Amino acid sequence: MVSYRRILLKLSGEALKSDNNNIDPEMLKKVVTIVQSALDLGVEIAIVIGGGNIYRGAALASDGMNKITGDHIGMLATVMNALAISDAFKRNNIPSIVMSGFSIGGGVCDPFNYTKAKNALSEGKVVIFSAGTGSPCFTTDTAAALRAVEIEADIVFKATKVDGIYSSDPLKDSNAIKFDALSFDSAIEKNIEVMDTAAFALCRENNIRICVFSMFDDNYALANILNGQSIGTIVSQNGE
Repeated sequence: MVSYRRILLKLSGEALKSDNNNIDPEMLKKVVTIVQSALDLGVEIAIVIGGGNIYRGAALASDGMNKITGDHIGMLATVMNALAISDAFKRNNIPSIVMSGFSIGGGVCDPFNYTKAKNALSEGKVVIFSAGTGSPCFTTDTAAALRAVEIEADIVFKATKVDGIYSSDPLKDSNAIKFDALSFDSAIEKNIEVMDTAAFALCRENNIRICVFSMFDDNYALANILNGQSIGTIVSQNGE
C-alpha cells in the first residue's frame, strides 16, 4: 500500500532543459515515465512547474526592468512549460488538464479552480498548475505549497538537482551534511534555500509534509518513495 493518496510534485523549469533545448523532448519523456510510475500505484498527482528554463529575470532586472513586469513574464513562461508537459502526457495516454493562476483566453488553458482541480484528480487526471499563484512577488515554491493546501494534498514533493537537503550546497562543499529529516521550524531557522520561507510556513500551518529529492538520476525514485523507501529529506512538523 502506497504512503500517500494525493501528491503535489514541484518541478523546476530547468528540469525540462538540456544543453540544446529550453524544452527538451527527452526530458519531457523522463517526466512522463516518472509520473506514469506514480499513477500506476493509484496515486493522484498534481504538478506545479517553474519557468526558469525559458525566462530568468535577474539580468533584465539589473538592467532596470520593472519587477512586476518581470514576474508576469516569468508566470507566462510557466504556462508554456505546463502546455508542453500536458501535450507529452496526452501523447502517452495520460489524461491531464492545465490550469493557470490568471485567466488566459482562446481555450489555451483553464483558470484555476480548486473544486474543478480536485474533481479532475479524483477522475485520474494529472492537473498541471501554471502561472504561480497568479500574482507577482510570489515564487512557484509558494504556489506549490498554496495549491497543495487548496487541493488537500498529503505531501509536496520538491524535485532538485541533489538527493535531499544539505547543510550547505553539496555541489560546492564536499563537507556538506545531508539531513534525513528536518522540522519546519528548523528548516526556516537554518534558512534552507531549497524552498522559500513562505512555502515552508504554509506547509507547516497546514501540516503538509515536504519531501526534497532528486528524481532525474532514477526515473523510479518517486515511485520508490511512494512505496515506502526512505529517499531524500522529509520536512515535517516534528522532523521525524
